[in-house]
Amino acid sequence: MTTDSLRSGPGANGRTSGDRARLPVREHLPACGPAAASGVPVLDVVVPVYNEEKDLRPCVLRLHDHLSRTFPYAFRITVADNASTDSTPAVAAALAAELRGVRYVRLEEKGRGRALRTVWSESDAPVLAYMDVDLSTDLNALLPLVAPLISGHSDLAIGSRLARSARVVRGSKREFISRAYNLILRSSLAAGFSDAQCGFKAVRGEVAERLLPMVEDSGWFFDTELLVLAERAGLRIHEVPVDWIDDPDSTVHIVRTATEDLKGVWRVGRALAVGALPLDRLARPFGDDPRDRALTGVERGLARQLVGFCVVGVLSTLFYLALYSLFRLGVGPQLANGGALLVSAVANTAANRRLTFGVRGRDGAVRHQAQGLVVFAIGLALTSGSLAALGAATGSPSHSTELAVLITANLAATVLRFLLLRAWVFPARACPEPEPEPDSDSEDVR
Repeated sequence: MTTDSLRSGPGANGRTSGDRARLPVREHLPACGPAAASGVPVLDVVVPVYNEEKDLRPCVLRLHDHLSRTFPYAFRITVADNASTDSTPAVAAALAAELRGVRYVRLEEKGRGRALRTVWSESDAPVLAYMDVDLSTDLNALLPLVAPLISGHSDLAIGSRLARSARVVRGSKREFISRAYNLILRSSLAAGFSDAQCGFKAVRGEVAERLLPMVEDSGWFFDTELLVLAERAGLRIHEVPVDWIDDPDSTVHIVRTATEDLKGVWRVGRALAVGALPLDRLARPFGDDPRDRALTGVERGLARQLVGFCVVGVLSTLFYLALYSLFRLGVGPQLANGGALLVSAVANTAANRRLTFGVRGRDGAVRHQAQGLVVFAIGLALTSGSLAALGAATGSPSHSTELAVLITANLAATVLRFLLLRAWVFPARACPEPEPEPDSDSEDVR
C-alpha cells in the first residue's frame, strides 16, 4: 500500500474533516458489534520504521504474538515505512503476507510524525496507537495504555518513563536530556504531562480526526505538539508508568533533534499566545451520562477561573505597584495611580481573557477591552477615593501608608472586578442543546 492510496478518499471509516462544533461524547467501545463483524479492528498499532531490516521482523512477531494472546479486541498492526533504503520494505511486505492483521504502508518521505499523521488519518480503527520498533517499552503496558480510550474515560494515553513508579534502564546522558526537555515544556508551555517523547502513545480516532490537522511538525516534535494542543484544549490525557530499557543502537541524532524540538516549542508557544489555533473544535460535551447531556446554561469551571484570576491578579497588582512607584517619582499620587491603574488594567483584561476565561482569537477583543476599561473606572474610583480620603485625614501621608491604603482598596476592587468580568465581560456561554439521537427502533422498522 502506498501513500497515494492512503490519501485518496475520506478513509475507510467514512470520517471526513467535518464541521461539527464539538467532539461527540466518549462512549465505551463494544468488543462485539457491527464494526467487529465487518472486520474493522478496535485497535490499530502503528510501528514507524526507517532502515530497520534487522529489528523489524522480531518486533512485529513479538507484538503480534502478545496481542493475539492478551488483547481481547480485534487489532491491526501497521508497519509505516519512512522511505527506507535497505531491505525493510521486503521484510515488511513478507510480514504482511505471513501474519493476519498485519499491513504494510510505504511513504516516500522521512519523518515519524508524517508517518503517524498519514496512517492515523486514514485508519478505520476507533483507537490508534504507535510504538517504537525497538520495543524498549514492556508490552505489558499496552493494554493499560489503550483501556481508558476503549472505555471512553480518556482521549489520549501516553507511556511515561518519568512517572514515579516507572522502571527505566538508560544512560545518564539520555536521562538528563529527557528530564531537561520535559522541564522546558513545563516552564514554557505549562505542560502537565510528564513524558512527551516516550515512543508509546494512543489516541481515540475521533480526537485524531480533529487534532492531526492542527499539528504542523512531521518529525520528532510531533508527539509534543500533539500533547500540548490536546491538553490546552481540555482533553483528558491518561499516563501509564512503563518499564523501559534504552536501545543502545538507537540512530536518533540527539543534538539535531533537540534543536528542532526547541524551535517547535517556540512556534507552538507563539501560536497559543496569540490564539491562532482553533482549539474550541476539540471541546467535549460536559459529562458522558445522558443526564449530563441534557443540562443547558450551567456555568462551568468556577474553581479553575478563581485560581486563574488570583494568579493574574497577584501579577497585575505587583505590576501596578511597580508602575505606581515609578510614576510617583515624577507626578502626584492621583496621576501616578491613574496611569499605573490604566496600564495594568489593559494588561489584566488581556491576561484574564486568555488565561482565566479561555477566550482565544481576536474576535471581540476590542469590546472586551472597552468593557474592561469600565471595570477599570470602578477600580479607579475606589482607589482614588481612598487616596483622597487618606489625604483629607492625614494631610501628608507617607509613601508606605499610601501603598497600604491602595492595597486594601485594590482587594475590594478585585472582588468586584472578578464578578463583573465573569458576569458581564466574559459571561459563561450556555451549553448547546444536544441534538436528538436517531430512534434506532424506528430505523429498524423502516
